[in-house]
Parts: sequence; C-alpha cells; structure tokens
Amino acid sequence: MIGGPRGLLEQETSKPRSVGRTLGRLITYFKPFWLALLFVLLMMVANAWVQVLTPELLGQAVDCYLTPAVTAQIRSNESAQGMAPGDMTTNNASDFACWFGDVPVGAPATEYMAGLGRLVLGLIAFFVVGALTGGAMFYLMSWAGQHVLRRLQVQVFEHLQKLTLGFYSRNESGDLMSRITNDISTIQQAISFALIQVLGGALLLVWIAWNMLALNWAYALLSLAVVPVMAVVTVWFSGQARKAFRVTRKEIGNVNAELEESISGVREVQAFSREDANIEAFRVSNAANRDANVRAVAYTSALAPSLEALGYVAIAIVAGVGGIFMLQGQLLGGSAVTLGLIIAFIGYAQRFNQPISQIAVLWANIQSAIAGAERIFDLLDEQPEIVEKFDARPMPQIQGRVVFNNVGAEYKRGEPVLKGINLSAEPGQTVAIVGPTGAGKTTLVNLLPRFYDVATGQVTIDGIDVREVRLESLRRQIGVVLQDSFLFSDTVMNNIRYGRPEASDDEVVAAAQLARAHDFVERLPEGYNTILGERGAGLSQGQRQLLSIARAALADPRLLILDEATSSVDTRTERQIQAALEQLLAGRTSFVIAHRLSTIRNADQVLVLVKGEIIERGTHEELLARQGFYYNLYMSQFKRQEQVVHATHRTDGVGALSTAAGAA
Repeated sequence: MIGGPRGLLEQETSKPRSVGRTLGRLITYFKPFWLALLFVLLMMVANAWVQVLTPELLGQAVDCYLTPAVTAQIRSNESAQGMAPGDMTTNNASDFACWFGDVPVGAPATEYMAGLGRLVLGLIAFFVVGALTGGAMFYLMSWAGQHVLRRLQVQVFEHLQKLTLGFYSRNESGDLMSRITNDISTIQQAISFALIQVLGGALLLVWIAWNMLALNWAYALLSLAVVPVMAVVTVWFSGQARKAFRVTRKEIGNVNAELEESISGVREVQAFSREDANIEAFRVSNAANRDANVRAVAYTSALAPSLEALGYVAIAIVAGVGGIFMLQGQLLGGSAVTLGLIIAFIGYAQRFNQPISQIAVLWANIQSAIAGAERIFDLLDEQPEIVEKFDARPMPQIQGRVVFNNVGAEYKRGEPVLKGINLSAEPGQTVAIVGPTGAGKTTLVNLLPRFYDVATGQVTIDGIDVREVRLESLRRQIGVVLQDSFLFSDTVMNNIRYGRPEASDDEVVAAAQLARAHDFVERLPEGYNTILGERGAGLSQGQRQLLSIARAALADPRLLILDEATSSVDTRTERQIQAALEQLLAGRTSFVIAHRLSTIRNADQVLVLVKGEIIERGTHEELLARQGFYYNLYMSQFKRQEQVVHATHRTDGVGALSTAAGAA
C-alpha cells in the first residue's frame, strides 16, 4: 500500500463525504419509532413557540403596563406623521396586542398592576410548559435513540460475523472494536442531545426571524445584519472541525489497535524485553490521538467566542439604532419604534444568537458523530468476499472424496498463491502437505471450507463444487484443528461442545477421553466446569491443543483439516495426540499440514508444495526413493526429529527402569 498507514489516514480525511447522505441513512433507522418522533416534533414546536413568545410578552409588559404614557406619545407622533395610530396593515410595530387586557391611558395604577400581574402569571405558565415539553422531548428522543443504537450495534456485529478471513487479515481487531464502541458512542451523544438541540435551534431561528420581520421588517433586517457573517464563520469552523474529528476517530482506532496488540502479545513483549519499545510506540500513537483532538477542540473552542462576539454586535445594533429612532421620534420601516419594541428585539436578538452559538458548538459534536457514522456505514458496506449463490443448496452428508481440478488462488489480483493444483483424495484417506514456509499449504486447505474462493478451477467434495452449496451446511461437516488453538473465556465443557452445542455431557467427556484430555481436565479446580481465562490462559499449549482436538472429535466431521496440530507440543504430548488422531482420522478424509514425521509416515499420500505448485507426490517411502526435494527435506529436518524421538524413547525406558528399581 502506497504511503503506509499515515497515507491511508490522509486519504480518509481528505476524501469527500456526503453529510446529507450519512444523516439520511442514519434517520432511516428511526422509522420504526415514527410515533415517538412525531411527539418529539410537536413538543419541539411547542417549546420553540414559548421561547419566541417571551420577548413579545416582555415588550407588552413595557408598552402596555409600565410606560403607557410614553407609548401613547409615540403613537401620537406617528399619527402626526400621517399614519393612523395602530394601523396594523402598515406593520405598526409600536402597537402590541395587549394579551392580558388593554388599560386606558390615565387609568388608576391598580389596573396597570393587575394587567402586569396577569402577564407575569402567563409568563410563568409558559415557562412551565416550556420546561415540561423540553423534558419530555429529550426523554422520548433518548428512548428512540437508544433503541436505534442497539439495532445498529447488533447489525454491525452480525455483519462482522459474515465478513471473511481476508477482511480480518487487512483490518486490525482494535480498530474494528473502536468502530463498534467509540464510534457508536459519538453517535449516541448526537442522537440523545445534540441533534435535537440543533433541529430545535433551527426551528427557533426561523420562527424568531419571521416574528421580527412581521413586527418591523426594516428593524429586523438591521438586527439580522450580522447573520451572514455568522453563517460564514460557522461553515468554515464546522468544516475544519469535521475534518479534525474524522482524524480523531481514526487515531483512537489506532490507539485501541496498539493497546489490544500489546496486551495480547504481552508474553512476547516481556520475553524479548521490548517493554520500553512498546511504551514508546504507544506514546507515539497516543500523541497522534492527542494532537488530533487538540486540533478538533481548537476549532470548536474558537467557534463559540467568535459567534458570541458577533451576537454582542447584533445586540448593540438593535439597542443603538432603535434608541436613536425612538429618541428622535422617527419612523423605521414605516413604523414607530417604542421602548417595548426595542426590548422585544433585544430579547429576540439574544434568543436568535443563542441558537446560532448552540448550533455551531453542537454541530461540531454532530460532525464527530457523522465521522463515526461514516466509519460504521463503511463497515456495513463492506461486502463479504465469500457469498452464497441465491440458489445454493444444502450440502448432502459428506462421504469424503475431494478433488482439486486445476485450482489457482490469489489474495491480490495478479499475484497467484496457488497455481494449477490437481489432486484427488478418496474417502478415508489422509493427505499430508509439506513444504517450506509461504508455499501455500494453509491456503490450499482453506479452500475446502470456502474461507477463500478459488481464482481458477474448482474444488469438489463428492463431485459437488463447494461454491454451489450453503456455507453453513458445508462447514458443519468439516472439522478444523489449528496450530494456534483458540479457546473462549467459558467452561471447559462449553469449549469442547462449541461446534456441537446440543451434545450431552457424557458425549463431551467421551470426546475428551478420545483426545487424551480427560485426565488433566479432571485435575482442574472445577473439572469440566472450570472457567478458562482469555484464549485459554492458565493451560499449557499442549493442553489447549488437546481440548481443540476434543472439540473437533465431538463435532464428528466427515472431513478433517489439521494445520500443524502437533507442532507446538512436546514429544510425549505428541504421542498422546497421535494416538488420539489415529482414532479421530479413522474413516475420515483428512488433510494434514505437518512438520512432524510421525504424521507424514502414516499418510496415504504426501504432497510437496513449493511456491504454490505441487512438485512431488506419493507415499513417504516412494518420495524417499526418488531422492528429490522431499528426500532433502527429510534428511535436513525430519531425520533429526526421528533421532529425537528415539532418544526420548530410550530416556523414557531408562526412567521407567529407574522408577522400577527405586520401587523395589
């Protein structure tokens, strides 16, 4: 890959993305909860109405009840300039409708106080309504959001189970874990709080602007003069923040991947005294994550004060221009400017600026959520490389005849790993595959359960192309024992029955006895109910391998793949495994990748694989007689194993005699 991981990061951050498409796709997850969203919308409208109404009520309090004489004077000046007082058709902003009762000029003060009291009670009622609708709105949105997140997490996990081994070889597990945890966490924050605040703020902005224009269009345009500047500032800062937040999402994935790898490989780290190097590498990845977050926070932090300063400019324009027109008694936009109107517009300006600042800050959070959602949807859009045909049929009971017909395989287009492989294995035969590292041995056996697909040719089992059948029915009849056996953090019993959950306890014990694992399992603290540590921590490599063989034995497959199943155990354990394998392999077709001579000796045919091609085939004795590649491999590697085995037998014999003599 050109440029390495950093180059990939730059590609991801610079690649254009569609915010609208991502949000639109995210919204589709809310369709089952449309009724809750409808209530949220209604309460959002009610909440915005209360906030829009408040400045107008404050204006009424001034013009109708606190300064009625001043208001009357302004109206008389307006009339003197040729307009009918209170003519609403001329958009007369000085003539507020006094919702809580008109009081004639010169009326007793008690009437003004009564009207003002009614208005204050009305304001309190509106505030209570606003608080209740706001709380209910956030609760319902959070309720729907949590259900959406659960569905999204389950969908991502289900999709991860369908992706093939090639995908996992290209992607680090830590980064994948970050997508399903950290990225979804950022979406959760946006759904439960930020998104609803942004939508509510947008509605409030439109409503306030409409009210201001309805009261006095010229005064409104002056008050909103800074809005275009605010829009430019918001767009620029939010765009930069979105890029920065996409980098942070990628960098936190790198940190998680580094952490997961370091914890998983702690034994190797300590064995090779690489603690300091690992710490330094983690510092570097953490520093990159820190720098990315600092850049993102820098943009979001600069946005709020910039908008706040512009908001103060808007308030200054409202107060200054309105005060000048009121004191000079001049009309603005064909209407008189009263003190109540100025106070109302100051309230509108404050409420108008607050949503803009709020939207700008919360939009940065939404940008982070969009960056996380993009990574989630990128993962969901990843297509499995192995796909069943729409008319795939169940695999019948396997008899075990396997044929590779001119098979070629490749991981990258144009770079073949296997070339022209032809082989045939009859039911019950054992095929041993030997060759140098990187020859394609594991790739060859991975074609049988369709972990990968052939590039050319075909692989058939009992005459059926493996691409024509359902994966589940195929893989259920194939057992796999790997060199690096994986055990789950569960009981020994459940680990053995993993491939056959319906098996009884007695069947599990029988499989463990066949694999020669029963004795050491019985010595565990809770026997078969002992819960193992992560990846079987606490057991030796040989013990983990025996449990893996027991798992395969219990599944009772008709086709068996052993990928260097005995390469990680000592000679004594190998003899135990070998005895178990003789029982396990009986009557089954098996493909064995082996570095141990004992496995190869008993094979019905041995394939010598070099650079993706079979260069020799035959039985162990036949290949030795040819004195070719296999003969040289045997003399350089397997002969030494044979000598070690004989030496071990002699040592065991001496030990047994010594034990017998001591007992006598």
